[in-house]
Amino acid sequence: MNKIILTFLTILTFLFVGCGENNSTQTNEKKVIKVGTSGGYFPFTFYENDQLKGFEIDVWNAIGEKLGATIEFKTAKFSGLFGMLETGKIDTISNQITTTPQRLEKYYFATPYVYDGAQIIVHKDNNEIKSFEDLKGKKVGVTLGTNYAQIVKSLDKNDEVTLITYEGNGFEQDVKLKRIDAFVQDRISAVELIKKANLPLKIVGEPLEILTNSFPFVKNEANKALLEEVNKAIEELKKDGTLKNISVKWFDTNITEK
Repeated sequence: MNKIILTFLTILTFLFVGCGENNSTQTNEKKVIKVGTSGGYFPFTFYENDQLKGFEIDVWNAIGEKLGATIEFKTAKFSGLFGMLETGKIDTISNQITTTPQRLEKYYFATPYVYDGAQIIVHKDNNEIKSFEDLKGKKVGVTLGTNYAQIVKSLDKNDEVTLITYEGNGFEQDVKLKRIDAFVQDRISAVELIKKANLPLKIVGEPLEILTNSFPFVKNEANKALLEEVNKAIEELKKDGTLKNISVKWFDTNITEK
């Protein structure tokens, strides 16, 4: 009888130990944050030798390290990213998303991590276009689904500008070949794009609008908690100089402060 009791107690001990180990494993599992990005917006997010790279990618990897989380990047055309966000396929978007009043009504936004401006870019031989007023009667390219189309429309009170939309980039080649007259993009990306591809283009005029970029989250309780964690990580990355270092790596300047 004593042997039977001893055997029973031994089995119970192993069972309790086993349960404890399983709970520990579950507790220690890394949080996974799914981040949507286009992979086609140099130098923020792009593919090189089948590897996803860029400023945005480095920023999120740094956030993941601060949070002890795994960052899972999911790429799609820019025009489809907000649909993926709405349907829960991703937790947020990292593609230099500008905070706008319309978007702020619908989404939580993390602490801004990029400060930029919407600019007009033309062929270097074009001396006719120097400001928004000069775009009247002209063809102007923008990326489908971006806020740049809204900026142009808001300034074009009498519908005098012909907007040409593109999936991703492509407008820079059309301006190079003089198929269209100009395109509107953020200043930082435009500078890097012109420099990397050695394009015969130039930036003209003052910014059409000052932009702040951040990460959108669908409004719900779970995302509110995640947002607080991400904000804390961003503030820590600003304080310890990590964000500045990532910015200097990609742009030779700090775009993470006003």
